[in-house]
Amino acid sequence: MPNAGIQGAHHAAVPPEVCGMMRISIVCYASNEVQLEKTLKSVLTACVLPLRIQLLKSIEIVLVDNGPFRTERAKIEALLRFGEGLAVDGVVLYILGDGSNLGYGAGHNLTISSSDSDFHLVLNPDVEMASDALLLALQFMKANPDCGIVAPAIFDRDGRREYLCKRYPSVLDLLIRGFGPGWLRSLYSRRLSEYEMRDVIGGDIVWNPPIVSGCFMLLRSSVLKKIEGFDLAYFLYFEDFDLSLRAAAICKSAYVPSVKIVHYGGYAARKGGLHIFMFIRSAITFFNRHGWKWY
Repeated sequence: MPNAGIQGAHHAAVPPEVCGMMRISIVCYASNEVQLEKTLKSVLTACVLPLRIQLLKSIEIVLVDNGPFRTERAKIEALLRFGEGLAVDGVVLYILGDGSNLGYGAGHNLTISSSDSDFHLVLNPDVEMASDALLLALQFMKANPDCGIVAPAIFDRDGRREYLCKRYPSVLDLLIRGFGPGWLRSLYSRRLSEYEMRDVIGGDIVWNPPIVSGCFMLLRSSVLKKIEGFDLAYFLYFEDFDLSLRAAAICKSAYVPSVKIVHYGGYAARKGGLHIFMFIRSAITFFNRHGWKWY
């Protein structure tokens, strides 16, 4: 992986204790093939440890085809063959979807409704995880049965920490963070630090961050099914905010810094007018559902 700080550590043997099956869902839409291949390789590598010590008996990796063209399907099928070539025992890879762009949440919901897994990892196609990330996340969940969601320590491609656990946002927070020029973000740096939980996110476990990022969201499948997955009112953006708040009503969440990933994503404002429009539309839906906070 590109960042030495997220390499897996050495772990002592753990007594076998099979806890069932995990499903990992990755929604693909015009995904960068090179990056998606790196993501898939890191996922398969991370699957080895929990299977080896029989923490899980099987893992399903589902690539959800949301792509607009047949070439996207061919690309995903090629990646599927690539993954099968890496041959990790106990892992099954397959594709769901017919190329229709259902949206981010609806794509993941395809994998939730058809699953009988015990754990479900919602993962972006632009993420690489440390080799021990799944092991440590699952061990934490087994040690804390009231925890329904685990969020990892997240770093960017240059090794800088990303603060993607958040407190409840205000409209002003979102505007400054998402669209404000550098000088404005600097002016409101203390406010944004509070929103991004920079006062507590670091090397210690943090219980119940109000909002966790959908780029890597490990959940108990029972929690996902009880809240009926992602809300389809969100096509893109804020579906993870919404799910975090709904899940908080029935379970605890935890930021677990030993679980490390690299995230290659970016802000909506950097992706053009359509993404800005979708961001604003989803923000309105979110505040209508959960309450407006202007500043």
